[in-house]
Amino acid sequence: MHRYFAIDMPAMLFIRNTLLVSLVGLAGVLVPYIALTPGFGAMLGEGGPALSRFLRQVLTNGLPVVFVVNYAGFFLIALGNARAAAHRVPITALVLDIPIRVALFIVLHVVIYVKSADWFGSFGGSRETALRVVAPTLARSAFFENLSGVYLYASLMCALPMHVDLIARAGWMRSKRKGIPPLAMAVFFALLWFALSVVVLTVLAALITKWQQS
Repeated sequence: MHRYFAIDMPAMLFIRNTLLVSLVGLAGVLVPYIALTPGFGAMLGEGGPALSRFLRQVLTNGLPVVFVVNYAGFFLIALGNARAAAHRVPITALVLDIPIRVALFIVLHVVIYVKSADWFGSFGGSRETALRVVAPTLARSAFFENLSGVYLYASLMCALPMHVDLIARAGWMRSKRKGIPPLAMAVFFALLWFALSVVVLTVLAALITKWQQS
């Protein structure tokens, strides 16, 4: 974080690094999704409209979502690092990172779905339909059942190394090792935090879906 995502580095360099991490994270989750979805890889391999729609969806929805979510998270942690005393971990920034990522993930889906209806005629060109499908889509994303799930886990996985490092350096973590490797404990707590965020997103989406159907 201090080397590649510092608050005092040139803005374009920060953006470039965020974009590179986002591309790697997106590709790292997208490839298994294609491989695990029956017939999806073969369909894309045939080219034509299916491939065009897929690429458009990834470029106009997936990459912007993952990039913006990562940029906000990296900037928050970089700001916390800059303001924290030497050898201290910005706990507040660490705690707020995941909730902010989840909130941005929801808001960006709303904006992009509405714009897709306007620009590409998606959802029958209806903004109302676009808004109504956001919640059910997000509810299914936690189960890796759609491309939104790819974007969700890609954005979370991009933050994993950063969170593991911060948790491992936290004073309370160093005092609670008790023979357990600190890296293993840091990974455990980071994954636990991510799992909680996925559960919260799924519950919120399910509640909104139920509200829309009532």
